[in-house]
Amino acid sequence: MKKDQLIIFDTTLRDGEQSPGASMTKDEKIRVARQLERMRVDVIEAGFAAASLGDFDSINSIAQVIRESTVCSLARANENDIRRAGEAIAPAPRKRVHTFIATSPIHMEKKLRMTPDQVVEQAVKAIGWAREYTDDVEFSAEDAGRSDIDFLCRVFEAVIKAGATTLNVPDTVGYNVPGQYAETIRQLIERVPGSDKVVWSVHCHNDLGLAVANSLAAVMAGARQVECTVNGLGERAGNASLEEVVMAVRTRADIFPVETRIDATQIVPASKLISQITGYPVQPNKAIVGANAFAHESGIHQDGVLKHRETYEIMRAEDVGWSQNKLVLGKHSGRNAFKSRLAELGVVLESEEALNSAFAKFKELADKKHEIFDEDLQALLSDEAVTPETEHYKLTYSQVTSETGEVPLARLTLSVGGEEKKAESTGSGPVDATFKAIESVLNSGSELLLYSVNNITSGTDAQGDVTVRLAKGGRVVNGSGADTDIVIASVKAYLNALNRLHNEPAKLNPQEGV
Repeated sequence: MKKDQLIIFDTTLRDGEQSPGASMTKDEKIRVARQLERMRVDVIEAGFAAASLGDFDSINSIAQVIRESTVCSLARANENDIRRAGEAIAPAPRKRVHTFIATSPIHMEKKLRMTPDQVVEQAVKAIGWAREYTDDVEFSAEDAGRSDIDFLCRVFEAVIKAGATTLNVPDTVGYNVPGQYAETIRQLIERVPGSDKVVWSVHCHNDLGLAVANSLAAVMAGARQVECTVNGLGERAGNASLEEVVMAVRTRADIFPVETRIDATQIVPASKLISQITGYPVQPNKAIVGANAFAHESGIHQDGVLKHRETYEIMRAEDVGWSQNKLVLGKHSGRNAFKSRLAELGVVLESEEALNSAFAKFKELADKKHEIFDEDLQALLSDEAVTPETEHYKLTYSQVTSETGEVPLARLTLSVGGEEKKAESTGSGPVDATFKAIESVLNSGSELLLYSVNNITSGTDAQGDVTVRLAKGGRVVNGSGADTDIVIASVKAYLNALNRLHNEPAKLNPQEGV
């Protein structure tokens, strides 16, 4: 029996980016989009075009470079949002406008202050505006999980008549459980006239840890698109994890009547890239992409795996890309080898100057670290030093002393808008001393919410990848820095976060999450 295709709709760049501090630069978004296309994701939701000029520009740039995947922009059900979305995705060969309006009684009354009749009328208008830009129009009933089923049927029937081609039934607050959610999907498909002419989609949040379970239950009930993010990234407890949905469908092909187009060997590279760019580390015991996902510590398990792999392993590590971090370059690698490896990773540096700057950084790293892996290159490219024009704050010199029985001391020289400033401070540890030294000069007024260190590859010469999360005036940003010296990586991360606070304008957040 021929299986249906399950459409994988990735919203890492839109809903994933709503995680506190997980905002990405335009270049980082393009790198992620290229990796998603390499993984053969069907639809890439590239952002919310009306949020800011920066978001519009990022979506438009992604639409210019992505050729195989459909490029999508989210829009509220108003004319301005939809026109911004339509213009942003215009260059893409395959494009979609994704519009939404709330349908639950609590959202209609408290948030929209609209009657049910007005909501239906607005939804129909929104589809009409979207169809001026593309025939591929998706409609979401926000907070469908807490909406009245009769009203959902009415809204969905109206938008099908208006020309919507994909209907999304989101569990916006992660409130549903699998049996109940599957029954909702089943009823909608049975009761809505014209339901066989559209693709039914689900978008589940993970507040109760059930996002993947709910998504898969919905697939069994007839849904043929799952909206998800790499690593389950997203606000609050996150979204359904792309890697878990894809591998569940593949591993249990005996149960699921669907298959995906995903190239699973690109899953781990995508996971590492997004973790590195957003500063959200992957927990070691995370399914599929966690460092321990294929490690067998227990003696009885090791014995079983050695005798016959399938006794304890239902998937092979290499199938999801775990063997992909091959040694790629070393200190004797030339400029062409470096440039071609970047191209394979989906990175295109716009100018000769940017390439020279990145290559110089690579050579500097190769002197400290003999073996350079893909993950090292990704970290190198996220370093703001590759784009000097965005560096208002920069480290030019550091001397940090830490001795047993002595108070750690940091002496730094910082470049602030091109002007050199010297800073000095003590602290409870070398990192604390450096952060206090920076603040003694800059007085940023920001609050440190998170400081975390992860190794990028194995070995004592591995680079430390530091994430710093700062809050100021209601804005939250993540900064990341990588270096074989943890203290230097920490300074880079702190300054990276301060540069983001300095450079990036605040943007409109459309909603709690579709």
